[in-house]
Parts: sequence; C-alpha cells; structure tokens
Amino acid sequence: MEARVAQQLRGALGPLGFEVHAFKVGWYNAVLQPAFHLPYPEDTLAFVVLSTPSMFDKALKPFVNKERLKIIRDPVDQCVSHHLSCVKEKFPDQKVDIIYDYEILPNRKPKFLAQTAAHVAGAAYYYQRKDVKLDPWGKKRIYGVCIHPKYGGWFAIRAVLLFPDIQVPLLEQSAPIDCVSTEEKRIQLLEQFNFHWQDWRYRDIVEVKERYSEEQKVYFATRPAERFGLLGLTRVTD
Repeated sequence: MEARVAQQLRGALGPLGFEVHAFKVGWYNAVLQPAFHLPYPEDTLAFVVLSTPSMFDKALKPFVNKERLKIIRDPVDQCVSHHLSCVKEKFPDQKVDIIYDYEILPNRKPKFLAQTAAHVAGAAYYYQRKDVKLDPWGKKRIYGVCIHPKYGGWFAIRAVLLFPDIQVPLLEQSAPIDCVSTEEKRIQLLEQFNFHWQDWRYRDIVEVKERYSEEQKVYFATRPAERFGLLGLTRVTD
C-alpha cells in the first residue's frame, strides 16, 4: 500500500519540483516530547513534502500566472496548498490530512516539527548541536538545520501528508544520508546557519547538484511584503 501511494504522490508532485518521503508517525513521535506528538497511531503512514530548487519555475510561476485574477496573499504557501489539495483529490477513498509548515497550535507551537519529520523520513539529515563533540559555543543558543544530500540547503520542507486509515507496521526506516560527516564541517555549518544565514553559504556546505536560480535567490532574500512586485502581483491587504 505504501509503495502504491508513494508512486501516485511522486507521479503528481515530482514534475512540479517536489519530493515526498514516507515515514511512520511512531518514528516521529519517538524522538519528541509528548507536546509535539502527532495524534495518530504509531503505524500510521505519513509523507514529508519538500520543495526542490526547480519548484520555483515548475510550480510557483505557473501558479501565479494562472491565478493572476484571483486573490493571492502568500504566493508560495498558496501554491503549495493548491497542489497538495489537488493531490488529495487523487485519493477519493482515503482520508488524507495535510499539515503545512506554517501552521501553529493555539499555544503558538508549530503543528509539526518540519526538520525532525525530514530526518526520520530519511529525506535530509538534521544537524544539531548534539552532533558536535567539542562544542565551541558556550551559552549561545544554536539552532539545527537540515541538509539534503543532493540539494544541500537549497530546499524547503513544506508539509506533512497523513493517511490515518493506512497502517504500515512493516515499513522499514531509511536513515538520512550523513553528508556533513566531519566535526569541522558540522561546526562550520552550524556557525554559518546561526550567524551568517543571510549570505547563503551554509546551503553550499556540501557539493550540490542544483541550487536556487538568481531570480529565486532575489525573491527569497526580499522582504515578504515586497515579493509581490517581483512576480508582477499587487499585494492584497485585508
């Protein structure tokens, strides 16, 4: 069942510049505190959805052009939501729950921890402070970051798809590829991500096969409220 669902998802989302990776809810819940658990049985089938560098041209720009006469508040979020809603319709006999990376609970905590989901699904390795043996940061707060073996840091985690009625007790877990394997490189990665993230360098910590285009880099480096003009849009205000 998992293989068939995965094939359908990849067939629909792959040409649009998305990746999907399967995991069991139990894998995710096992590494988190109860406050962050997903409220599903541990064998429930789930998929983490990533956007790759090609999503900008393959999905976002066509979506914006098609929706030009309609209301657009956040182009990327609405583009992702549109395509995942379309995918959901491909499973009329299945319940499909979607949680987006930007959704939060009433207590302001995220509905799911995107980087943890990517790690347990084997999609990207979540490098954290605990992965460095000789910690050089003292009392500084250090945030972790996922690195993809093919795209480095040039990708984003967009959503989780959950299939509550599909239980996969025999699904085997694939470990993420540890592509930043030396202590020196891990320190360099976390330094660049935490203190110099705006210069993009952390994204190239490994040799990548594809990165954001210059147009895409300008778009994501621009303040959200000012991005609309780059796509030929007028900002909508309530």
